[in-house]
Amino acid sequence: MKILHIIPNLKKGGAERIVIDIVRQLNMDKSLDVKLVLFENQIEYEVQDLESNIKIIPSQVRLSILKKNEYNLNVLQSFIEDFQPAIIHSHLHESEVISRSCFYPSAKWFTHSHDRMRSFNNLNLRSLSSKRNLTDYFEKKYLIKRYAINGGNHFIAISEDIKLFLKSVLPLKISTIHLLQNAIDVKRFEKPAEFVSTKDKIFELVSIGRLDKNKNHQFLVDVVKALTNKQIPVHLTIIGDGTERKVLQEKINHLDLAHRISLVGIQDNVEEFLWNADLYVHSALTEGFGLTLLEAMAAGLPVITIDGGGNKNLIRHGENGFIITEQDVSLFSGFINELFQNPTLRELTSNYAKEFANNFDITTYIDQLITIYKKAL
Repeated sequence: MKILHIIPNLKKGGAERIVIDIVRQLNMDKSLDVKLVLFENQIEYEVQDLESNIKIIPSQVRLSILKKNEYNLNVLQSFIEDFQPAIIHSHLHESEVISRSCFYPSAKWFTHSHDRMRSFNNLNLRSLSSKRNLTDYFEKKYLIKRYAINGGNHFIAISEDIKLFLKSVLPLKISTIHLLQNAIDVKRFEKPAEFVSTKDKIFELVSIGRLDKNKNHQFLVDVVKALTNKQIPVHLTIIGDGTERKVLQEKINHLDLAHRISLVGIQDNVEEFLWNADLYVHSALTEGFGLTLLEAMAAGLPVITIDGGGNKNLIRHGENGFIITEQDVSLFSGFINELFQNPTLRELTSNYAKEFANNFDITTYIDQLITIYKKAL
């Protein structure tokens, strides 16, 4: 079976990570021929083992409400026709628009819904007064038409939250929705017995994610401030980069927390940061799934998080961590303090976190994905 995955690039991000893991695992099955198309030669991961699978094909689609659409698809269309895939599986919105602008009804088409796809929202005439909403409305109409032309579309929902959203906004006659929760390479994140921690008596917190408004790291700064005010010896390491970095650093400096919070940027060895921590904290306002939560659990870390929608099914409150439904600094910091003060509870939640993460290993995930592919053919 020939399988084609498509994503704009391999810059650091959750969608990009899972795509690499999927392609790498599929490639181990000698009965499969797997290719990964990128539109841009931007690769921020170690993928030397996948060089023969990756094709860089610059492609572009500019949709216009008032003018003609503009397409740069000839090379991509030719590649698809030459490769003759049985499955075409796209990731992220740009890939969705570009890939579906090609015509190849011989394949079964899959959309990986990494989040609530904004352009699929149900809109009424009143809401179309917004330029963004108007654009989303026409993009949805365009995509639904392209799904029909290519013989329908299958959606991979990465959480119950995403599945319910897709069911509420998509016409069932041309779409099939499969629930397949994301997965990780569990072995990569398991702490090796020989690992020697470099932390001292400070209670180490860690968080991973883009520095943007949705990830809501300013909330975590407030949490650290609250804990510091109570003389609780904590330190937070935030891994990632983004548009909010300057604002975040300014707030950290203003609250005199530079010795308590470190912004370390993008890191390749995130597992080592997890192994060196006591607790994982996550503050995103919305979350399609929450891969980093699973990675932390696989490393043996309890998780404290805000309910962002897709991540709520990953937390067994009081067992592998704690989840709160609103931005409550006092409540959030209270759970951190509870784990700090109670080593026995910390050990119990750590053990259950590791056990829970084993249910989301990439090898089992790939078996389920191949089954979905074969049923669609």
